[in-house]
Amino acid sequence: MSQLPPQLTVCPACHEPLEPADNFCGGCGTDLSAVPSAPGAARPAGGPRRAGTPPARGADDHRAAPRGGAVPGQPAHGTGPGTPCAACRSGMIDNDGYCENCGHAQPRERDHMEHESAGVAAVSDRGLRHHRNEDAFATSTAALPDGSPAVVAVVSDGVSSAARPDEASAAACAAARDTLVTGLAGGTDPREATRRAVVSAAEAVAALAGPAAEAREHTPYRQENAPACTIVSAVVTGDLLTVGWVGDSRAYWVPDDRGTQPARLTEDDSWAAQMVAAGLMSEAEAYADERAHAITGWLGADAYEVEPHTASYHPDRPGVVVVCTDGLWNYAESAEQMAAVVPPDARSRPLECARRLLAHALDGGGHDNVTVAVLPFPTRPEGAGSA
Repeated sequence: MSQLPPQLTVCPACHEPLEPADNFCGGCGTDLSAVPSAPGAARPAGGPRRAGTPPARGADDHRAAPRGGAVPGQPAHGTGPGTPCAACRSGMIDNDGYCENCGHAQPRERDHMEHESAGVAAVSDRGLRHHRNEDAFATSTAALPDGSPAVVAVVSDGVSSAARPDEASAAACAAARDTLVTGLAGGTDPREATRRAVVSAAEAVAALAGPAAEAREHTPYRQENAPACTIVSAVVTGDLLTVGWVGDSRAYWVPDDRGTQPARLTEDDSWAAQMVAAGLMSEAEAYADERAHAITGWLGADAYEVEPHTASYHPDRPGVVVVCTDGLWNYAESAEQMAAVVPPDARSRPLECARRLLAHALDGGGHDNVTVAVLPFPTRPEGAGSA
């Protein structure tokens, strides 16, 4: 098969960056030897959705050296064997996920996911640069022993330098959500339930490595790194807001009254955060450094002892909690920047808010997977029950 023409540096279908010797696109599976190299060559349907953009700020999540990212929700689309091709519309999908007619790889179920239930909405997207979505989210509502509602959101970012990061994030979200719902329904204090949920998530991710896995330092060889991820959760119970986290996924508080102060509710386990905390760099300097996203805390078999961070707050006014991966907050790092892109009607339209925040990240470059959950505070009365 002929090699890629020198002038073709990005895939004409999805704009994934290409190497000179590539015969097929690693992002969408396009046969590059059959693609016209002239400008304006036809693109398969859906290609422009992920148009190439200049690399954005920051780097993919990776684990730092010692001391120094839905459970799929309701997918917006999905394909499987025997279904029509999303690109050419005429071929059928084989068992490997490729079109038997045009050869295009099909969108994965996790490429874009959305879910909304009473009291919470979440969106997750592959972004514009990655070939798969390694983020996940899980949401639920439950009834407390007194009958009042509790709303739960968990977001996780798979560590890109680890093996099977997509499985790690999904396992973490499922375990944390289930532990939270069970604990809250049984009367466990929200902060203690959150701590237990993070521990449960850590155990679920560690189990993915198999019984032979042992804790070990970071190595540059991806196949030797155990599955790993970050985690952040938020729980709304009455007038109490509780968050928990490990890694650099974040939670923000954005009040309805934009004349009052928004707040970031979590502190990153990252190289940048350590530099700022030690007074060695300003926040702007630290997050501009190429080492900024090296995380110092994560969930996984090769993690150091997991120390769940938890915090509780009593907001004195209505607003929303934004729980997200760095694929979003890279484009709105400070609480003020996040509040500026949260729409005024976010509390009454949380799903539209989540979509707007996703669009903000994609418009900014979309270099990473993007996942965001939005929880109105206080919980709407209809939030009781199970999702």
